[in-house]
Amino acid sequence: MSEHKSGTGEAHGHSHVQNANARSLTIALVLTGCFLLVEIAGGFIFGSLALISDAAHMFTDSAALAIALVAIKIGKRPADDARTFGYRRFEILAAAFNAVLLFIVAIYILVEGIQRMIDPHPVQSGGMLAIACIGLIINLIAMRVLAGGRDASLNVKGAYLEVWADMLGSLGVVVGALTIHFTGWTWVDPVVAIAIGLWVLPRTWSLLRDTTHILLEGAPRGIDVSNVRAAIAGVAGVQGVHDLHLWISGADLPSCSAHVELADGADGDVVRSAITNLLETHYAMHHATIQTETDPCEDAAQLHP
Repeated sequence: MSEHKSGTGEAHGHSHVQNANARSLTIALVLTGCFLLVEIAGGFIFGSLALISDAAHMFTDSAALAIALVAIKIGKRPADDARTFGYRRFEILAAAFNAVLLFIVAIYILVEGIQRMIDPHPVQSGGMLAIACIGLIINLIAMRVLAGGRDASLNVKGAYLEVWADMLGSLGVVVGALTIHFTGWTWVDPVVAIAIGLWVLPRTWSLLRDTTHILLEGAPRGIDVSNVRAAIAGVAGVQGVHDLHLWISGADLPSCSAHVELADGADGDVVRSAITNLLETHYAMHHATIQTETDPCEDAAQLHP
């Protein structure tokens, strides 16, 4: 016998968050998309690898925002016979794709930057500076728009991280342009480009690590499975706990399932209610499926603990 808790109010609240995220992503996409072409043209016209590097990251920003919007639309689809858990995981796949894309761009910039340090190219610092300043303003606005949803969605977090990295890239280009203007050191341009690539890599790894953890159905970060098991075992009427699973169906939906052996005379409905309340109150798990048993499963020893 099992119980699954999920209220309509919670679903409505989640839908509201998704709509807000979609609006933020759309605004940020329009901003970055419009500026992208300007920055690419400026990079080639003024001979700045740093601008091209920043434009490459701006491109990944735009791609990430577009993919995130598609992911939200698909993620809203209800569960069906083919996808019984729904389509929320698509958002995680999109975030993982964005992380891989960032890795590829960062590596390209690193290679190109090394080549330009060996064979310097002339750079027009004035145009480089003007475009970098505009890019910095655009990124700051986009960051502000996305900031509210970055903690509720890995998809939005991925887009926010890319815009944040690009903002730092634009700041680096501004500093590089000023340095070239006053010193004539054109080698500063590829150095800034390489610095942008190195700055992005560890943050990209963090995003890829988080998305991979979810796709592998790892336990929600910050929750100790042994503590959850002990807490459930401590509920009145519980004789034992086995086949305990904790996972995340989406970026913000931790879930739990478990088999619970009842003590003699315990009421299954009362025990299930107590466990689901415990999980919701102490671990913010609003989706729990608890199966109660008067006798342990015959193969309980072989089941996951």
